[in-house]
Amino acid sequence: MKIKLLHFRLLWTTLAALAVFAILASLDMLLKRRTGFGTADLQRVSTAADFDRIAGAWRFGTDLALAGFNLGFDYLFMPLYGFAFYYGALTARDAFAPSGLLRRAFTLLAAVPLAGALFDALENALESFLLIAGATDQVVSFAFKVTHAKFLCFYVGLGLWLLGLIGLAWRRKPAS
Repeated sequence: MKIKLLHFRLLWTTLAALAVFAILASLDMLLKRRTGFGTADLQRVSTAADFDRIAGAWRFGTDLALAGFNLGFDYLFMPLYGFAFYYGALTARDAFAPSGLLRRAFTLLAAVPLAGALFDALENALESFLLIAGATDQVVSFAFKVTHAKFLCFYVGLGLWLLGLIGLAWRRKPAS
């Protein structure tokens, strides 16, 4: 991939992800202010009883609709942050690993945030299923494990993305 195209993709996916995240976070804060729980709180539950406590707070039409909208709207955020982190990893690779085994490692690690976005999609699908079908300890426990896998991939991606930004700044440094 050409460097300018890579940097352009890094920029637009990052800006789009930040914009979508800002909307998603504000809607989730609205839900949390109204009911005491936001959809992000579902990521911290590991039992059906805890899940039901949160879902029970959303039983009124508009609150449940907002929770469902947030879970659905998150699907727009997933590919944006996944690809922003992916392009950040490729930018880091180009800046710090011009060739060899380290370059291959960066190329492999670039796929980790994309896997995280897939885990995020599975997490939201499970949470939606639980809201519709009712919570069981087994499914809630599985969703909790998927959430941890998502966060692991997310933080690896975030680190690579930050390294990519450092690489961009480092490359643009004028020669003395």
